[in-house]
Amino acid sequence: MDPKKADKIIDARYMEPPEPFVATMDALDAMDPGQTLLLILNREPHPLYRSLHKQGYAYRTEITADYTIEILIWRAQT
Repeated sequence: MDPKKADKIIDARYMEPPEPFVATMDALDAMDPGQTLLLILNREPHPLYRSLHKQGYAYRTEITADYTIEILIWRAQT
């Protein structure tokens, strides 16, 4: 994903759990409607996916050539 297309970026590759989850939820709470968040991780965050779905967020996940997980998150349209 192109980081330039995201309004906010969290590089959580070197954070210990639950720091990536907490940082992501804090950032989403502070974002305006229509903004996007790019989360960069070393592994897929399945618990985060469930939480995003429950709270009305949509996301797209891509795995890069070096197996980095990039997740673009935005508020789903209702």
